Amino acid sequence: MAGIMNKVWILLFWTFASLAQIPEPPRLIVRGDDMGYSHSGNLALIQSSLQGIQTSIEVIVPSPWFPEAVQLLQQHPNIDVGIHLALTSEWDKVKWRPLTEAKSLRDSDGYFFPMVYANKNYPGAAIVENKFSLADIEVEFRAQIELAKKKIPRISHISAHMGCSRINDEVNQLTKKLAKEYHLIFENTLYPFERASYDGPKETSAQKIDSFINMLRNLQAGKTYCFVDHPGLDDAELRAISHVGYEGVAVDRQGVTDVFTSQKVKDAIEALGIKLISYRDLGPLP
Repeated sequence: MAGIMNKVWILLFWTFASLAQIPEPPRLIVRGDDMGYSHSGNLALIQSSLQGIQTSIEVIVPSPWFPEAVQLLQQHPNIDVGIHLALTSEWDKVKWRPLTEAKSLRDSDGYFFPMVYANKNYPGAAIVENKFSLADIEVEFRAQIELAKKKIPRISHISAHMGCSRINDEVNQLTKKLAKEYHLIFENTLYPFERASYDGPKETSAQKIDSFINMLRNLQAGKTYCFVDHPGLDDAELRAISHVGYEGVAVDRQGVTDVFTSQKVKDAIEALGIKLISYRDLGPLP
């Protein structure tokens, strides 16, 4: 009897040891950015979550279609949401302003500057080319966070539109401080993950799908990744939205929606054993 029990314990030991050596599957956050900049963008972002692989949505709080974004997100409470802190209004034909007075963050017409960093197509119209105030940024960031939390209480994290949190180290440290104060995850500073991007051409929907699947094949077991893009619809509204250097917005962003809702992409994720997660799946804040 003792010999049989020993064999059982040995078998159980090697079974658990084998299981312990099985690596965790790659984990992937699929993030859709810029909710609120347009009606078409709002619809595409919701579609990409409900019918596709998108796991988190970023909302631009001072944007013109923010009220609709709030309404749509209230209708779909299971969607993970982040605050896409914004200090710019980049499009030529649709603009938004700071929520606060923030004089140092406004252009001559009272809107946010179109660019964060110097851009040859918009000379002198970047935040870094003007005397911005860290105090103005803090007040504005706080206003955006507080309005977002008021309207969408389940907000889980903070990200930065056009990289505005990385203007300099002071702004980066400020953003980290605010994230901690409001109990929000900030990008990947608390839970490190790697950024994933298309592996190949991405001019058309078909190219985007194939290049996205190529990217999926390169994800490594046991690692966490985040893929970021901007779903939209190829309609009259988005065909009217652009800035110099980015004119094909409607076609480009429809392609992203096509990727996020593609059955071919869904099948590849399943075949490769990739686990889709959201920011809130990263666990409680330390």
